[in-house]
Parts: sequence; C-alpha cells; structure tokens
Amino acid sequence: MKKVLAALIAAALLVSAAPEARAAAKKVRVAFVLLETINDQGWTTAHYHGIQDMQKALGDKVEVSYTENVMSPADSERVIRTYAQQGFDIIFATTFTHMDAMYKVAGEFPNVKFMHCSGYKTRPNMGTYMVRIEQAEYLAGYMAGLMGYKNVGTVATQPIPEVVRGINAFTLGQLRGLGEAGVKHDPAKVNTVVWLKAWRDPVNETTLAETLAGRGHDLIRQMADTADSAKAACAKGVPAIGYCMDAAGYGAACALVSTTFNWGRIYTEQVQKVLDGTWKPVEYFGGLEDHGVGLSPFGKAVPKAVQDKVLAAQAEMEKGVDNSFAGPVLDQSGAERIAKGQKASDKDLLTMQWFVQGVNGKLPD
Repeated sequence: MKKVLAALIAAALLVSAAPEARAAAKKVRVAFVLLETINDQGWTTAHYHGIQDMQKALGDKVEVSYTENVMSPADSERVIRTYAQQGFDIIFATTFTHMDAMYKVAGEFPNVKFMHCSGYKTRPNMGTYMVRIEQAEYLAGYMAGLMGYKNVGTVATQPIPEVVRGINAFTLGQLRGLGEAGVKHDPAKVNTVVWLKAWRDPVNETTLAETLAGRGHDLIRQMADTADSAKAACAKGVPAIGYCMDAAGYGAACALVSTTFNWGRIYTEQVQKVLDGTWKPVEYFGGLEDHGVGLSPFGKAVPKAVQDKVLAAQAEMEKGVDNSFAGPVLDQSGAERIAKGQKASDKDLLTMQWFVQGVNGKLPD
C-alpha cells in the first residue's frame, strides 16, 4: 500500500509541475522592424549587433525574427501588425519613422508589448528607448577641437531632434577643445552643416563630402548610415569622423574616431523582463553610464595627449557627470538658451530644434 501511495503522490507532483515546466520551456518571441539592411554599415548594423548580443545572452529562451528595409510609414504599419497578429510577445521598432505606425498598432493589440526607438509616443503596452547620442558626439567634437580642426563640414541626415542635438553637442565639444588648445577660430562658424535629407544615400553622401572638402573644410563629419562620406573625405586627403559603427572598418582609413552605439544591453534587459513577467513600458534614455554609446579606437593620427584628455572626459560621463549641454549655451542668434549653472533637461534634448552658436547652416523647412 505504501508503494502504491508513493507512486500516486509522485504522479500527482508530476502533473502539478507540468504547467510550470511548460511555462519555463516557453520561448519569448521577439520581433525587430529594421530601417535598412543588417549590413548597412551604420544604424541598422548597430541594431543587428545588439540583437546578436541579446541572443547570445538569453540563448534558447528567445525566438527572434526581423524584417529589413522597412522605411515608409505604410510598410511599418504592415510589418508591425503582421508580427502582432502572429503572436510575437514583444516587438521593437528601430527608427523614428516607425513611431506613428507602432502607436496605432499597439492600440489594437493590448496584450502585445511594443518598444519604439527614438520616438516619444507611449501607451500602456508601448515604451520608448534611445541612447544619448550627444555624449559621444561631444567627445568626438572635443577631440577635433583639441587637434585644431576649426572648419568642420558635417554631412547631416534628417532634421529631427536626435540629429540636431548631435550636431550641437559636437560643436560644443569642438569649441571647448579649440579653447583648451588655444587655437584661434571664428566662434560663430566652426561646424558647417549640409543636409542629405535621407538616412542613407551613398551617392549624395559622397557628393556632399567631396563638395565640403573642395571648399576647404579641414574635417568631414559623417552622420549617415554608410561610411561613404568618410571614405570620400579620405580620397580627398581630408580626415573624417565616423558614425554608428567604426568607419575605419569599412574602408575609411583616415577616420580619427567614430561614435558608436550599443543596443545589446537594452534589448537584453527588456526581453529578460518579459521572461520574468515584470515588463512595463519605460521611456529609456541612457548613455555612457550604461555603455549605450561610445567611441571606436582612435586612429593613428590622434596624439596620445589628445586621446588621454578625451578618455578622461569620457570617464566623467561614465560616472554620470555630463556637462555636454551645461550653460551658458547660446543659439546662432546669440540668445541664451541654457543659462549659466543650468543644464539642458531630457525634454530639451529630445525636442531640440535649434542650433548652437558655432554651427554654420540652417534647419531645412
């Protein structure tokens, strides 16, 4: 009788444990909507590396799908809705263009979790995430100024706040570097901006970089999703600074440094919360303290003394000390935008649509 009773108890325990075992074995299904190809050399490649980091961290706990070249709002809505209909647990949209489509679809699928990169719209099941581009930009500009570059040409992409604050931060860092290096310069004109009006356009990236180099600009700042403007600068004998990924790794041997993004930590944390059953929508905005942004290795042309100063400034930011937008900060008209003793708020940064003094160029209509 004791043996029979023991067998019955064991069977009951197995039955009661079965749902938990099945739940533990259930994978979280994760989908990514990507702006361009995973080999675009810039923005989407960085996101793809983040996806790979997340898969490596979580292993067989996740099932991942992604769709490349999702550029238009109509395509965004179609792809996001398809993933929601297919029962994916969490969907990440990776560019500003996807925001309105995700917001719409999230309202239709309240049981699906959504995260949007660089936007500002949220729902009870939709959060946002972005990294502090301006921190890496400030450091790159600081390096340029310390090296005496006072007539930079920037090939900018789209005139939205993330790009604008990046240009501003680079310029503020550049002005600091020029001041510390004792280099004479025109404080109203150290960084000239021209607009690509696209995230990626290799032909025009090359054309604009060549034009800036031909006009005597001493350094080219790449901001598009390929290294083409940096490579064009190299071909003209002008140094460059890369963006998103290390431009030197894509043929721009003259690159002094590149600003880089690390999305892996964000993706891993968000998906882990889904696994744990603790996910809630957040408005994440992190930077060097979370290693969300950074700098590539310096090029050989960057002096050791300059590297040391830039890395010291980076170390301060990693501790949470961020003075990239510390006042007084003036705009192009000379009006004070950030007072002495004050810093730009996150809202100021995320909605920035004005240029600091030192930028030569205008926001397109």
